[in-house]
Amino acid sequence: MGVTNSNKELSVSRIDCGGSFKIKLSLTAAPDITSNPTDIVLILDRSGSMAGSPLANLKNGAKKFIDIIDEATDGVEDGQIGSGSRIGIVSFADTATQDTQLITSVADLKNAVDALSADGSTNHADAFTKAINLFDPASANAKVMIMFTDGETTAGGNPNTVATAAKAQGIIIYCIGLSGNGGIDEQALRDWASDPDSAYVAITPNDEELENLFEDLAENITKTGATNIVITDTVSPCFRITALTPPTKGAASTLNSNTVEWKIGELGVTQSEGAVLEFVVQHIGSCSGNVEVNESIAYSDDKNNTVNFPSPLIDVDCGITIIPEDCPIPADVTIDSCTDTVEFDAGELGMDSLGRIIQLDVTLRNICPKKRVALAVLLHEVDLMGNEYKRGMKTITIPAHTRPSCRDVTVRCIKFVLPEDLDVSGASDSICSCRKFKARFIAHYIDNDFECCNIII
Repeated sequence: MGVTNSNKELSVSRIDCGGSFKIKLSLTAAPDITSNPTDIVLILDRSGSMAGSPLANLKNGAKKFIDIIDEATDGVEDGQIGSGSRIGIVSFADTATQDTQLITSVADLKNAVDALSADGSTNHADAFTKAINLFDPASANAKVMIMFTDGETTAGGNPNTVATAAKAQGIIIYCIGLSGNGGIDEQALRDWASDPDSAYVAITPNDEELENLFEDLAENITKTGATNIVITDTVSPCFRITALTPPTKGAASTLNSNTVEWKIGELGVTQSEGAVLEFVVQHIGSCSGNVEVNESIAYSDDKNNTVNFPSPLIDVDCGITIIPEDCPIPADVTIDSCTDTVEFDAGELGMDSLGRIIQLDVTLRNICPKKRVALAVLLHEVDLMGNEYKRGMKTITIPAHTRPSCRDVTVRCIKFVLPEDLDVSGASDSICSCRKFKARFIAHYIDNDFECCNIII
């Protein structure tokens, strides 16, 4: 069967800036179907939500799967599945139907697929039950189920119980999900599938991809197991590898802070088996938003299996980043020695944007000597309904004066910049509309001469 599935998963979908998460690489391989005869049951969803293009594309995918198995088992696409392997069809909606037994006739299998029509609810438990009943417990053939569905369970019993019983009997379960209709339970598919579920589950939102999914699965099933596997995974420069867990098969090491290399001597040569590698990655740098985790990931083995790992995204939340407008380009001015004045033409200056500057003065009453004052000024703009909008705050430290008695202190030139695009006056036909503001002032002494009383015992 070769490499039957591969996956790359993240432990979370979102992290804060500088946060960490786990990456899980999964790989599954199985022996060649010609030397390891296999009974395969296609379990196909024909519930009402499959009507139209989903069912049409499912049929194309299932028939392509049958053709690939046909050719792989005897070297020629002759209409008969050879080498002792067989395929059966089970379809389901309100209940499940054994549309064929385990047979070798490609024509009969395709006729059963073409006869499917969409209607009814979704009974996964009965589908698994009917599929299990197709297998002969006395047969030495490997046993594989391929469950395809596009929805959640809406009829029948608990499919988890039946799927668990099937796996206990040595049946391998693959799950293909179509999520485009919005009703699929992805976790349920992972619970039903063989372990590691990441290697036995494939989900697509696009029914046009179904034919490719079935084709890829069939091509992998027909290959032999893999030997001398080397996987080199390099994460994006936005991340670094901080920890590495020993894999369930083979050995892994970090080549640098961004690259991990995983080597497996053989996988799936005598029986179907999976392998998992996990490592921890930490966000570094300034990249944020939806960030692609992969820089690159390469796979090779001695059997020339073609393996593609997904490229997952993670949402990195580094807060709101505001890039202010560029500072004005300075003009160089040189004053020669012993020169009291200089005249310099800086050229023309264009207005970058419309706006106004408001300048406030305030007098602080009865400020006592040798005491600094903390002054805060809050500015709000007021619309026609009396609603207030924040326009800025300034905080100023007023130096202490040394006059002999308390006196008034005037603070001048407290400036606020007010762009016209913040105008809430309601006027739309003028850039010089009347705008109303409210200014609030808060002042407190910073210094005091408070002293604790001495404690006498």
